[in-house]
Amino acid sequence: MSSAASGPDPAVMEAIHRGNAVVFLDLVLGSDDGGAAELGRVKLELFVKDVPKTCENFRQFCTGEYVSPTNGQPMGYKGSTFHRVMKNFMIQGGDFLNHDGTGKTSIYGGSGGFEDESLDHYAGGHNVPGLLSMANSGPNTNGCQFFITCAKADWLDGKHVIFGKVLDADSMLTVRKCEAVPVVGQNNKPRIPIRIVQCGEL
Repeated sequence: MSSAASGPDPAVMEAIHRGNAVVFLDLVLGSDDGGAAELGRVKLELFVKDVPKTCENFRQFCTGEYVSPTNGQPMGYKGSTFHRVMKNFMIQGGDFLNHDGTGKTSIYGGSGGFEDESLDHYAGGHNVPGLLSMANSGPNTNGCQFFITCAKADWLDGKHVIFGKVLDADSMLTVRKCEAVPVVGQNNKPRIPIRIVQCGEL
């Protein structure tokens, strides 16, 4: 995190000057009973100019701005987990409803999900580690779940909306720490919870 002494983070400022937004996820490994170990912060540049609707959905779930229409409580990623980790592929999170990959909601309402805003705006597709992309259950079913690539995954091109990227090397190191967590079962659930303890916009 930047301090008053060190000044603004140049990478964050460059992203903002490009017309994009930058959000962060602070991650720990372990439960909240005092035994959690800090993993680090993941800063993510959101491609606001290319896919504004998808980015705004993610941004509001990071900041806690979105309020549930049913109970008036903020809804978002704080307190949720990365429920699926696949080494040399990706880490997946965002299901703050069921915490297992079955939950879906968005700031736009409805249970079916919102449309694929653009499937081909990002040159090269899912060609490198560190891309932020929407998880879905088919065309036009975007909700709250997302994944971050850990390797090239070009078979996802044309099927998932890329809407951001890991901003810097320190953030990617945190992603790699998550990728290394042992998993259990056919759903590749981390053996020890990977939790988002704080998140927001920079």
